[in-house]
Amino acid sequence: MSGFYIILTGSLVAMSCGILGCFLILRKMAMVGDAISHAVLPGIVIAFLWSGSRDSVTMLIGAGILGILTTFLIEFFTNKGKLQSDASIGVTFTWLFALGVILISAFTGQVDLDQECVLYGEIAYVPLDTIVLASGLDIGPSAIYLLGTVFILVIAFIILGFNQLKITTFDPQYAISLGISATLWNYLLMSFVSFTTVASFESVGAILVVAFLIAPAATAYLLTQDLKKMIILSCIIGILSAIGGHFLALSINGSIAGAMASVAGVLFGIAFVYVRITSRKVAKITSAEPINA
Repeated sequence: MSGFYIILTGSLVAMSCGILGCFLILRKMAMVGDAISHAVLPGIVIAFLWSGSRDSVTMLIGAGILGILTTFLIEFFTNKGKLQSDASIGVTFTWLFALGVILISAFTGQVDLDQECVLYGEIAYVPLDTIVLASGLDIGPSAIYLLGTVFILVIAFIILGFNQLKITTFDPQYAISLGISATLWNYLLMSFVSFTTVASFESVGAILVVAFLIAPAATAYLLTQDLKKMIILSCIIGILSAIGGHFLALSINGSIAGAMASVAGVLFGIAFVYVRITSRKVAKITSAEPINA
């Protein structure tokens, strides 16, 4: 059962991140996802220091607040500071991430909250941390319930706000003319990116979660121009990455989370080559001279 739990955990992370990643890709904000996944670290640490507990809800709140702050700072530096967006992203996430690392090393040395845990995670330990009811019944790993809840919330958010997200993604000016706040939906999206990121920390870590946030969505983007199909494809690609990564890690005795991210990258490469070959064939057919009867 441990292998099943590991694959299920990886699939939940990849699907949740992939769905949100579709909108980040379309908004040309892929690196904002990278920034948030690193910048929420001080929010996690501050929430821990304030509550004295590793309670997931508290850390999710701390991560959400820092995620919104990160988005605000990036937009502030871009609009008010006249910096390019990539420079604003780089400045914001590097110093916030560095602040988080300093807080961890300075104030959490006596507890199980360290740089290695946050950066890399360890999905292999998921089956060991289970929930046992008062009756003594073991109902499975706690990570499954946390990530499952996050996945359901992400699905609910996308379903309820699909039209608003779609309009503000493709034509924010038109959305504003309809009375839809592009800024509000941008902050809501970034909040969900933050929540999903921190929920995935313990399983795959801050660095590897970026691969799940971008690779499945980017692969789906290559294969379709339909948003709904893109979201579904990103979920399928995420599941394949989790399954393939698990068996790859077993065969080489390596990092499971790293193997899952690597498989996601391989799938992107395959899709890229396929699209290139297909587009060349189409170009040759359309440019060919007509054959005389």
